[in-house]
Amino acid sequence: MPPRTKITKEMIIDAGFEIIREKGHEQLSARAIGDHLHCSTQPVLYSFKTVDEIREAVYQKADAYHSEYIAPKETDRDPMLALGLNYVRFGHEEKNLFRFLFQTDQFGGMDIKTLMKNPDLDFIISIMVKEMECDKKTARERFLSFFCLVHGLASLMANNSMKYDKKQCQKMLEQVFLALTAKG
Repeated sequence: MPPRTKITKEMIIDAGFEIIREKGHEQLSARAIGDHLHCSTQPVLYSFKTVDEIREAVYQKADAYHSEYIAPKETDRDPMLALGLNYVRFGHEEKNLFRFLFQTDQFGGMDIKTLMKNPDLDFIISIMVKEMECDKKTARERFLSFFCLVHGLASLMANNSMKYDKKQCQKMLEQVFLALTAKG
């Protein structure tokens, strides 16, 4: 008889991530994770007290994945445009993860003021300061307008309310970015 595979927390988190990615956050359960790992629910609930604890851990993994996915590359000619397009593409290509991260009250609930003070934005704000030749306060104000458009487009993609057209999205983002950088 072969030795039993030890089910680790990481395996459970990875399984939860894949379940949400493929089927949606509504399908996450101890049983679904057990089925995915070919085990009973016992090792799943031994490692985590509740499914909500699993959701929190999977949320952290999904958030890190999202951050890496949308980050502009050093080779991008226009980092802000790349960031915006990557965000919209994430909504299109990773619909279930997008909805899990941004359209569930369980983990969201961040208001605009909190979002704008989030230290995770510092990297993006520094790009905007450089590209727009402005101070941090102005960059944060402009980021809010840019974010609302990008998030709206990504939401439309994630909910199948709009077809993804990279050229059209790029044109919209360029127009908004141009308006934000206009002097006057």
